[in-house]
Amino acid sequence: MTRATTKPAGSKPAGPTGYVPDAWHRDHRIALAMIIGATALTLITGFLGPSAVTLTLGARASLLPPWYLPDGSPEPNEWVVSTMIWAVIIVGGVGLTIALRALSRGWRPDHRKIFGLGAGLSLSTILVPPMTSADILMYAAYGRLQVTGHNPYDTTPAEVFRTVYDPVLHQIEPPWWDVVSVYGPITSWTQWAANIMGGENLHDIVFWLQVFVVVPFLLAGAGMVVLAHGDKTRQARTALLTVANPLLIWAVVASGHNEAMSVMFAVGGLLLMRKSPFGAGIGIGLAGCAKLSIGLWGIAMLWAYRKEPKKALLLCVGAAIPMALSYVVWQPTALIRVLNNTTYVSVGSWPDLLFRLFGLFPGPPGIKKLALNLVCYALMILVVWLLSRVLPWTAAPGLDRDANPRADPLTVALRTSVLLAVAWLATSTYTLSWYDLIAWMPLAVLAPSKLDLLMILRGVPLSLAFVPGRDLPMGPELDFVATRVRENVSPVIQLLILIAIILWAIRRARPGSLSWLDRFVGAPRYSRVSRLKRGV
Repeated sequence: MTRATTKPAGSKPAGPTGYVPDAWHRDHRIALAMIIGATALTLITGFLGPSAVTLTLGARASLLPPWYLPDGSPEPNEWVVSTMIWAVIIVGGVGLTIALRALSRGWRPDHRKIFGLGAGLSLSTILVPPMTSADILMYAAYGRLQVTGHNPYDTTPAEVFRTVYDPVLHQIEPPWWDVVSVYGPITSWTQWAANIMGGENLHDIVFWLQVFVVVPFLLAGAGMVVLAHGDKTRQARTALLTVANPLLIWAVVASGHNEAMSVMFAVGGLLLMRKSPFGAGIGIGLAGCAKLSIGLWGIAMLWAYRKEPKKALLLCVGAAIPMALSYVVWQPTALIRVLNNTTYVSVGSWPDLLFRLFGLFPGPPGIKKLALNLVCYALMILVVWLLSRVLPWTAAPGLDRDANPRADPLTVALRTSVLLAVAWLATSTYTLSWYDLIAWMPLAVLAPSKLDLLMILRGVPLSLAFVPGRDLPMGPELDFVATRVRENVSPVIQLLILIAIILWAIRRARPGSLSWLDRFVGAPRYSRVSRLKRGV
């Protein structure tokens, strides 16, 4: 008896080289060209040197990257470089969408080649200066404070450079001069290490900080690809949505953000879910010592062990050890500072629209912010519950064919991590494009769903909202356009995405039917995947 096969819809019969697309929007060659082109355009923009989007790093004292045109070169026009970065984000988002469509229609790339491509693009990105965000300069400042004997959780950079000259602190940019560090102790250690290796030269310090971004990013992606072992299609999808994801390469690597450090440790914890609950706890505990928001994955891992009290206890004990050493013994003030981060409202997010609306009415700002947080927390709980009803159950690799994926701790942890991360990103008062890393990583291992496209639709405008993203003077015309994107376009789109998630759950399609989002992204086709089931 032969197994019946179904030709993937929307593709021509496979030729000798495999998948042959029948339309440009399902053409993997166009997708890869756009993903590579987005990074190439990033490199060109950065190599032009300091500009409205590229950081100024001061004098270069070594041959280390980042590299750019010699000092004294004319500064690029702000409109030219801003347009180039807008193109990077849009082209990358479209390329990723086309690649997902190609995967859903039968493209089966070698996951090692996709991973190699992503690694090459990510590593090449740190050859030029970071762009649009000056956060990495604050990382350098917090490390400098530690080297000079100050505690970054008690002392702000401005308290030092306003009284005495410092070769590093005098080069950082606003607006966070007067803010103490809100990062975990492990992240603070990398900031200190970068200053030790870079000395008093900001250029070299930034290079080492970029290394502390890209290496964890690649290791986290590699860990997720390993987790997807046994299914080459799923491994290809995982490599594409992690290290080869142009939105992540831009938001995390090119912009120099430290999200990947915590995710790297958390991925290590996931890899141990089936073998060692204690080891998994150590992993997520270390992750929380880098950035506390990764605790959403910790909640997901604990939920996975909810019916096994002994394993749940071992997970908690494992997590408590590094957390206690970091937040109690090493830096007892760090936890308080980290929790203060929840009091901010970020522009570009839909809660900023609501916060501005609250501002039209009389009353203390603190009460308004409290009300806004209560609304967002309630919405987060609602979104978690709604998503749990519609997100497909995808058995994690390595599970026996007849085993129930709902009883597998790794499967439950992955799925619940997606539920919590997406709900948090969609409802949080403070949300930024580089925060999306904690959702893309577990989502990459699951079956294709509407969340793939919704995450792209979220990431593109949120990244555009911060171009240019620094607190520096710019021309009135560019300022007008950037402000409209940041305060109007992006928040409205973020609100529409939240509404789309809610409608997805409320208007549940009949089994087997596909909405326009499903048809756009493509139905899941894995060789070893559980049947899609509904319900919690």
